[in-house]
Amino acid sequence: MKETKTRAEALRRGRELVTRQAWGAAFAEFSAADREAPLESQDLLSFALIAHLLGRDADNAALLSRAHQSFLKDGEVKSAVRCAFWLGFSAMLSGDMAQAGGWLARARRLLDDYKQDCVEEGYLLLPVGYRSVQDGDAEVAYTAFSEAAAIGNRFGDADLVALGRQGQGRALIRKGEITRGVALLDEVMVAVTAGEVSPSVAGGVYCSVIEGCGEIFDFRRAQEWTDALEKWCISQPDIVPFRGHCQIRRAEILQLHGAWTEAVEAARQACEQLSKSKGQSGARSAFYCLAELHRLRGEFTEAEAAYRQANHLGKTQQPGLALLLLAQGQTESALAAIRNLAQPVNTPSARARVLEVLVEVTLAAGDIAGAHTAGEELAEIATQLGAPLLQAMSARAQGAILLAERDSFAALVPLRHSLQQWRELNAPFEAARARLLLGQACREQGDHASAELEFDAARAVFQQLGAKPDLERLNAVTAKTMRGVDGPLTAREIEVLVLVATGRTNRAIAKKLFISEKTVARHISNIFVKLDVSSRTAATAYAYEHKLV
Repeated sequence: MKETKTRAEALRRGRELVTRQAWGAAFAEFSAADREAPLESQDLLSFALIAHLLGRDADNAALLSRAHQSFLKDGEVKSAVRCAFWLGFSAMLSGDMAQAGGWLARARRLLDDYKQDCVEEGYLLLPVGYRSVQDGDAEVAYTAFSEAAAIGNRFGDADLVALGRQGQGRALIRKGEITRGVALLDEVMVAVTAGEVSPSVAGGVYCSVIEGCGEIFDFRRAQEWTDALEKWCISQPDIVPFRGHCQIRRAEILQLHGAWTEAVEAARQACEQLSKSKGQSGARSAFYCLAELHRLRGEFTEAEAAYRQANHLGKTQQPGLALLLLAQGQTESALAAIRNLAQPVNTPSARARVLEVLVEVTLAAGDIAGAHTAGEELAEIATQLGAPLLQAMSARAQGAILLAERDSFAALVPLRHSLQQWRELNAPFEAARARLLLGQACREQGDHASAELEFDAARAVFQQLGAKPDLERLNAVTAKTMRGVDGPLTAREIEVLVLVATGRTNRAIAKKLFISEKTVARHISNIFVKLDVSSRTAATAYAYEHKLV
C-alpha cells in the first residue's frame, strides 16, 4: 500500500507523541491516519493503548480486536495472544465473564498450538491468580502470581513482573502474612515510581497496592502511595481510568483526617468519573464512600440515595446502612441488618469493619453479651493485623463494652489508649468519639472536671465537622448529666430549656442544636406544658431552681 505524505506525517507525529506521553494528541493523529487507511498491527496496538489511557473502553476493545486479527494474519502468534489476553483480562475486571472466558480460551489455544516457550505464558497465569483471590483461595493465587513473576523475570518483562509481584503481595496479605506481603507491594511501587513499567500497568498497580493497604488498615502507607498516584495523574493530564480510583482513596484519607468538605467533593468527582467507565466496581465504591460522608454529617436523605445507588451497582449497603438506621432511631432494624451481614463476611479487613459496627449496634439494643462476643473477635483481628487504626477501633469498642457493663474504671485504660492512637493517626472525628466515651467513664467515676474537659473537646470537633448525629448524642449525654435526677423533661427538652435560660432566641437555639426553628418551638411548647408554666421567664426560673444552669 502506497502511503500518502499526509498519513505518513500523522503516523510519525502520533508515534512521537506516544513517547512524550501526550495521549490525547496522539489519539487524534492515529485516528487521522487510520481514517485514511487501516493501521498496521503494531500501530493498532499502540492506538489501543492510547484509547485505554483516555478511558475510551469501546475504542480500546475494538482496536485490540483489530490488532489481534492483524497479528494473526501476519503470523505473529505471540502478539496476537497478548492482544487476546488484554481483551479477556479487561473483560474479566469489568465483570463481562462470558467475553473474558472466550478471549482467554482463544489465547490459551493459540499458545498450546504455538508450542514454544514465551512470556505470554506468564500473562495467562494472571487471570488464574485473580479468580483464585475472588474465590478466597489465597494459596492458589499466590502460586499463580509467583510463577507469572518468575516468567516475567526470565524474559525481562517489567510489566509482567510488576503485575505478578503485586498479586503475590495481595495474596500474602489474604493469607495473613502481612509483613511479607507489604514488603512485596513496596518493592513493586519502587519500580512503578521509577518509571520502569508501562503507563497502563502502572496505573493499575497503583490502585491495587493502595487497595491492599486499605485491607490491612495501613492508612499511612495508603496515603503515601495515594499522594504518589495523584502526582502521577497530574503529570499526565490526559489519563482518565485511574483518576476516579485515586479520588476514592483521597476521599477516604480526607475523611479520616477531618477534611470532610474536601472529602465530599473528592467522592462526588469519583462518582462522576467512574460512572462513565464500563466496569462498575469503582463507581459503587465511590457512591458508598459518598453515602458514608453524608451519614456522618446527618444528611440522611442524601445518604440513603447514595447507598441505594451503590446497591444498584452491586455493592452492599452495609455496614453503613446499619449505622444510618441506628442514627434514625431504628435500632431493631439496624440490629437485624448488621447481624445478617456478619455471617457471610470472612476476610479479616472487611469483618473488622462489620464487627466494629456490630458492637455499637448491639450495645444500643442492650445486648451486652452479643457486643462482648463481637468485641473479642475484633480484638483478635486487631492483634493479627497489628494496624494502629484497627487497634484504636478495637480499644474504643472494648471501652464502650466495659462502660455498658458498669465497669467504668476498667474502661478508662482502653479508652485512653484508643484516644492516643486516634490522635497519632490525625483522626479528629474518631478521637472525638473516643473522648465522648472517656467523658462518660470519668463522670461515672465521679471525676466531673475531667469529664467536662473531654465532652467540651469532643463537642468542638463535632461542631467543626458538622457531625450532627454525634453532636446530638453528645448533647443527650451531657443533658443527662445536667439533669442529675429524673424529671418530666426529655434530654432534648433539657438542652432546649438550658439555652432558653441563657437568653437565646429560637433561631439561635435552632442553629446551636442543628434543628429547625419549628422543632425548637414545638420543644418549648412541650416544656411549658410539662412544667405547667406559660412564659420563657417562668421556664428559666425552673432551670435555675433545679440547677440545670
